Amino acid sequence: MAEGGSGGNQPPREPPRNLQGLLQMAVTAGTAEHAPVEPMSEERRQWLQEAIVEAFQGQQDEVEQMKECLRLLDVEVATPGAEHRESAEEAHFCKLDGMRLVVHRYLEHEEKELRWRSAHLVGTCAQNVPQVQEQALALGCMRKLLRLLDNDPSEAVRIKALFAISCLVRAQEAGLLQFLRLDGFSVLMRAMQSNVQKLKVKSAFLLQNLLINHPEQKETLCSMGMVQQLVALVRSEHSTFHEYVVGALCSLVTDFPQAMRECQEPELALEELLKERCQLLKDQEEFQEELEFCETLLRICFHSPPDENSMDR
Repeated sequence: MAEGGSGGNQPPREPPRNLQGLLQMAVTAGTAEHAPVEPMSEERRQWLQEAIVEAFQGQQDEVEQMKECLRLLDVEVATPGAEHRESAEEAHFCKLDGMRLVVHRYLEHEEKELRWRSAHLVGTCAQNVPQVQEQALALGCMRKLLRLLDNDPSEAVRIKALFAISCLVRAQEAGLLQFLRLDGFSVLMRAMQSNVQKLKVKSAFLLQNLLINHPEQKETLCSMGMVQQLVALVRSEHSTFHEYVVGALCSLVTDFPQAMRECQEPELALEELLKERCQLLKDQEEFQEELEFCETLLRICFHSPPDENSMDR
């Protein structure tokens, strides 16, 4: 090395920038003529330590860079006035294999921030854009999102996974079919039974939305014992979450006698529960929607003849 210094005590002019460079330096040094072993100078020791730290910093740099990229993508899509260009940008994102990278590399990354940002990006890009929804589903996104919703230790990841799932199943037949095939309703019910209030509310809201838009799924839900599980949730300590649970029950019994009959089972004691809830809520303005749902359930299940079980009565 012309400028390496006598005896090799001076560092090379260009230190390695990554692991490959460090490996190449080691190979070169190992094939050079053996020189007498001399104690390593403090200057060279410091340089070597810095080179190793820099080489092994690459993975962490990648994580931080990806976090920033996901953050900027979220900001770009959410920018006011950007609606007219969203579909085109999201299509380009997919054409450039952006969705593949996010789903395969970052959606289940060990860093929780990368997981929740990736899930949020999937949902944001897929929302109301069939082309993006189809690619995300083809990449196996639904299975991974349901796994995150069911098992991830991070509340933020679970909430964002649910958001992405909702964007893939609403107004998307292929997404709903995958959701059903992967037992998505069971995952949704477990989310409603969690201790995370925001997750419970959003899960119940999605269930209600699916019941309204896909009434053909009511039989499947009844066969899963959904009526009994929803009533059990109504019996839990009262919170704003109950509005969505009772709303889902209303949607389930509307024009579906099987669910209505299950609500009438004496062991559930639902009529008494609903009357007590009405008394609790009648003077509380913030719970008026839940009160209306309770009154509707009472009317449908306990005071209307079977052929008039409509929420419009």
